[in-house]
Amino acid sequence: MMNLTYETMLAEEREPGILLVTFNRPELRNAFNTQMGLDLSDLFLDKLPGADRMRVVIVTGAGDKAFSAGGDLKQRLGMTTKEWLDQHHIFRRAFDAVLECPIPVIAAVNGAAFGGGCELALGCDFIHAARGAKFALSEAKLGIMPGGGGTVNLPRVVGPARAKEIATSARPFTAEQAEDWGMVNGVHEPDALLPYVFDLARDIAANAPLSVRQIMKSIEYNMRVDLRTAIAFQLECYDQLIATEDRHEGVAAFNERRKPDFKGR
Repeated sequence: MMNLTYETMLAEEREPGILLVTFNRPELRNAFNTQMGLDLSDLFLDKLPGADRMRVVIVTGAGDKAFSAGGDLKQRLGMTTKEWLDQHHIFRRAFDAVLECPIPVIAAVNGAAFGGGCELALGCDFIHAARGAKFALSEAKLGIMPGGGGTVNLPRVVGPARAKEIATSARPFTAEQAEDWGMVNGVHEPDALLPYVFDLARDIAANAPLSVRQIMKSIEYNMRVDLRTAIAFQLECYDQLIATEDRHEGVAAFNERRKPDFKGR
């Protein structure tokens, strides 16, 4: 079982193959400091790639106030240009690692997701949120702009016109609005959020892991290319699954009326 305690977050394999990552700076609304960027990179770039049994990652925040309020402005106060850019490089490396994770990453947004917190949630594969949670890309109020993928990922889910309004106004919006706009998959009562997400994660984890990865790869790639190229790539992903042990196991289990035992091979 993978159970890691970082300075700024926890990574706990609560159930086989399901990793719960909790940002653990509740006294600062789980704001991102330099160490959190380093911790995220260590997990997603160093630890997860070697954990072949892992099937789903859930990301949430400690406490009931915030998923993450974004960058730690107390730490950033007085930074030189070089210090700011050096820190941002660390953040980008961490955010890119989440975005490029080959297994599903679900954001369980339990409170405020502002600035970089909103961007990190958008970098996950999909979002479920607690009723009362709020989102914002608030960077324009600070003389900067979203730098964690927000202006790339947000228009993909809400459309360019609404993304421009959200980012330029810096206005907070509710979980219900985010759901209406297609950014959030579901809104739940606060005490029901993690139980729902874990139940969803169990369904994903029970499926053939190679199939899940190929589905994820196909959807991500196909959003960036023309229709003919997208269909060709989907077929390539499909063809790669035919010779796998898991394909044989899945068909055999169906015919034998039993639960399949997928190995990821």
